[in-house]
Amino acid sequence: MQPVTHAVTEIQGLYGTFVFPEKLLQKIWLRGDFNRALAVAADGRRLTVLHPGKWNLLGGPDFKGARVRFDEGPDVHGDIEVHVRIADWDAHRHASDPAYDQVILHVILFPPGAGRVTRGAGGTLIPVVALLPLLHHDLEEFAADEAVETLANRAAARIPEELGGLAPDELDALLSRHAIARWEQKVHFATLRIQRLGWEEACHFTALDVLGYRYNRAPMLRVAGRWPLRRWTAGGASVDEIFASEAGQWSLQGVRPANHPKTRIKQYARWTQQRPGWPEAVVEVGRQLPPTGKWGDGTRELRRNVALGCLRSRLAGQVCGDALAGTRFDNLVCDGLLPLLAARAAGGNHAVWWHHWYAGDLPPLLLTGLRRLGVFDGQARPACHGTAQGLLGWLVARESKP
Repeated sequence: MQPVTHAVTEIQGLYGTFVFPEKLLQKIWLRGDFNRALAVAADGRRLTVLHPGKWNLLGGPDFKGARVRFDEGPDVHGDIEVHVRIADWDAHRHASDPAYDQVILHVILFPPGAGRVTRGAGGTLIPVVALLPLLHHDLEEFAADEAVETLANRAAARIPEELGGLAPDELDALLSRHAIARWEQKVHFATLRIQRLGWEEACHFTALDVLGYRYNRAPMLRVAGRWPLRRWTAGGASVDEIFASEAGQWSLQGVRPANHPKTRIKQYARWTQQRPGWPEAVVEVGRQLPPTGKWGDGTRELRRNVALGCLRSRLAGQVCGDALAGTRFDNLVCDGLLPLLAARAAGGNHAVWWHHWYAGDLPPLLLTGLRRLGVFDGQARPACHGTAQGLLGWLVARESKP
């Protein structure tokens, strides 16, 4: 049996076309990186995923031995096939292939058009579920994370090789252009999250998303759905119960002790007890942010003018009760709080703050590349979040180019 060659699909994003591989959609299904609580098959039945199946990297269905339930019916055992669009089932002629006779669910990215169904052998209807309305992040963010994982295994030397020939002004303009696109993308998704969940729960989901780091974001977001903020603040969230609820789903290999999910859950429990009204504290923080200069101003001077180090410590106390600090707090500010504030209130200088804020827990590949390019030197040009995001945006665009 030969390995399967997975398809890629070109998708129009906010800032142009990018490639979304079918294999990435398979990872999303495997990790459960979508709102399982709201999963509904196209025929209207509520879907409960009891086991996503074993990922099959050879021929045949993408996942073997899955277990699901529809409404309150019995458990259904079988295989699962994953495609970007419902038409791919027929295009690949799966109905006539006996290897697909045990498929119990067709998982697709885009919702099917009216009247579109999936039929197996003998015309049997196979339930369909579309993941796009359920995703915890937008497609471009998933593609960016996938690119980071891919690029982590490559030499950082490639960055100066490809960008080192640009004049300093050209390099700054390129990084700035990609950084602005990354910022606007984050604000766009923060807007969707607020629309779906409301302000308090959007903050709650964002906090656990950030605490999940890269490898445990999906189970952390499921935790956010099962235990809303009011349960944490009322003391009804047991750390042991929460951790046990995702037993077998946590990614623990290679995770530093500080990023262990149980440690992060304890941290958030302490945070919500010390600052039960923390989403409103975020709003107040937004009002208190002092005026800054412009996007293109020097980071070192801007930080000195606003005493950013002192401001950072004060904000950590106001928002988190000092339960979260350091680079993980920087990620909360840049990946969560500032985009949420910008989505909540038009105007303001949130983009400038985001650009000049501390770099946070970014992949070493980015910081090393920017140092080798001379963009960061640790003194006159300290590492800042926006410029690093600009390099990430450029890398993602290069990797995702159709």
